[in-house]
Amino acid sequence: MAGGGHPFRDRRDAGRRLAAALMRFKSADPVVLALPRGGVPVGHEVATALVAPLDVLIVRKIGAPGHEELGLGALVEGDPPQIVLNDEVMAAVSPSGAHLETERMRELGEMNRRRKLYRGDRALPPLAGRTVILVDDGIATGGTVRAALRGLEASGAKTVVLAVPVAPADVLAALRPLAGEVVCLETPYPFNSVGEHYQDFPQTSDEEVIALLAEHGGAGGAAS
Repeated sequence: MAGGGHPFRDRRDAGRRLAAALMRFKSADPVVLALPRGGVPVGHEVATALVAPLDVLIVRKIGAPGHEELGLGALVEGDPPQIVLNDEVMAAVSPSGAHLETERMRELGEMNRRRKLYRGDRALPPLAGRTVILVDDGIATGGTVRAALRGLEASGAKTVVLAVPVAPADVLAALRPLAGEVVCLETPYPFNSVGEHYQDFPQTSDEEVIALLAEHGGAGGAAS
């Protein structure tokens, strides 16, 4: 365990440890999809160890009217992008169709901006028939990861492996039916935040995302 009681020194350390637990998938010719931005340094280490392509999967939250932090669902990158709604929140809030469409268009614009920034004109690699490893730096509530997994259902992937360094056990249990397999190194209790399990947990910049993708042949160009 890293110093100070933190299981991981930083995201790269967590990625190397996660990669060791995923080596059995190397022969499956996987593709690694990281959730930006924090998942990319972790995914970089996994993709390097597995000699696999690395890309990002962009997920944008759809906020509730007057409460943007309350997620009605999310827009998940794809062809076309998938909107994944949270049935419980939708039932409680009952947003108008106009609100959903406005939010969808706004987040689609931001998704396209980030996609251009991170990937340039290159499309998301074909996932049909592939083993997809979805990576993040950790899971707290699971909302974004749940949306990503549900969005990937339409990709035609052979199997989707959810791989994270740390997450609460109860959230993992709820996500398990949405993935072919779940790999998680640490399930501490009590669980307050992802960052508390890292010794060094700075915000990942767009520039770092672009640089790491470039090492795998997938940069979109300079940040703007």
